[in-house]
Amino acid sequence: MNKEVISNSRTGEKYTRIKHRSGLDIYIWRMENYSTTHALFGTKYGSINTKFKTKNEPDFITVPNGIAHYLEHKLFENEDCDVFSLYAKTGASANAYTSFDRTCYLFSTTSNVYKSLEILLNFVQEPYFTEATVLKEQGIIGQEIRMYDDNAGWRVFFNMLQGMYHNHPVKIDIAGTVESIAEINADLLYKCYYTFYNLNNMVLSIAGDVDVDRVLEVCDKCLKPNENIELETAFEYEPDTVCKNEVVQQLEIAVPMFNIGFKAKPESGIELLKAEIETNFVLSLIADESSDFYKKLYDDGLINSTFSSEVFSGDGYFCSIFGGESRNPRLVRDKIIEEINRCKKEGLDEKRFNVIKKSYYGSLIRDLNDAEAVATIMLNSGMEKLSAFDNIEAVAACTFEDVSARLNKQFNTDNVVISIIDPIGGKEEQ
Repeated sequence: MNKEVISNSRTGEKYTRIKHRSGLDIYIWRMENYSTTHALFGTKYGSINTKFKTKNEPDFITVPNGIAHYLEHKLFENEDCDVFSLYAKTGASANAYTSFDRTCYLFSTTSNVYKSLEILLNFVQEPYFTEATVLKEQGIIGQEIRMYDDNAGWRVFFNMLQGMYHNHPVKIDIAGTVESIAEINADLLYKCYYTFYNLNNMVLSIAGDVDVDRVLEVCDKCLKPNENIELETAFEYEPDTVCKNEVVQQLEIAVPMFNIGFKAKPESGIELLKAEIETNFVLSLIADESSDFYKKLYDDGLINSTFSSEVFSGDGYFCSIFGGESRNPRLVRDKIIEEINRCKKEGLDEKRFNVIKKSYYGSLIRDLNDAEAVATIMLNSGMEKLSAFDNIEAVAACTFEDVSARLNKQFNTDNVVISIIDPIGGKEEQ
């Protein structure tokens, strides 16, 4: 077992990183005198990971869309009882989520930390699937999929992704489709479980007033050593261009909703982190609430307080998104493109960059006072083989020149998609 203390002179903080003999990467951040402890047990397995192989397989195999999310649902049931009933005895609040590139199981508690940790480690390592229980879950997840089909906020986002990506599975709903989940059976679930829930592909992150040695005692007791099966994932070739520039759907809403996305080349590792940070700076400089551009759009009645922007990125995908409500979404798109081109020509505001940078840095420092935020930071960085302090260091090192270069690199105004949700029977202004 390899144990290392990772410290940061800028913040004065530290945490412990352990490569456990089971194969698991463990991250522990002791926050003395904090009442809440937060723990996450995650695997690098999300909705996009439908094509994979291991060293024991000659070729890649492809599994149905939605299987990672399906697997998350099923792990909460074991042969004897429901996992939530076990957590009820310790007083911990538990949950789980599946995203595009990971699945995480978590709990938060103010007492019985080590017993709750035992529950977490044990149930995630004890899959129990039968054809009967798998079939029962199809109806439940099918209902969930249909519910999201009518959710305007969900649809405007995924419609944009479907317009943006030709082949990358990020364009597929995390839960899959009613048709794809009908293909899932117990054998497929076990296949994906033993491939992706191998401890060499997982991370345990825990933050709170915990003792490192006691955490490791629980890990030694509960973790089952795994052979490194050298997992590989793959995606179909994805062109740089967008698939289609506009996607429109009608739903029961009062005001048209929109997502406007700019597709860019994906990055990985520390380069992805830098790209995310620099692109977030660009978005803030162009269109946050303190910008002249935002005020102009607002004063002209083109946007309301729902307007926002974000970076959406991961394994094989990267885009910048503007979203909100507008009676004329296409004009908002045109104005955004105009403003991006103006900024490329005339330059960004360096004085505002310095103000935004201080605010951004301050928010990262404040996050270190929250157990849930700290545990999440360690998990996310651990999955990328980065330090939990790399985010802070990257923001501190970021320059105005870096951000200006990112504007030109990341915002190709030909690679734009607009997704619009119109009210049924209505139409946005032209």
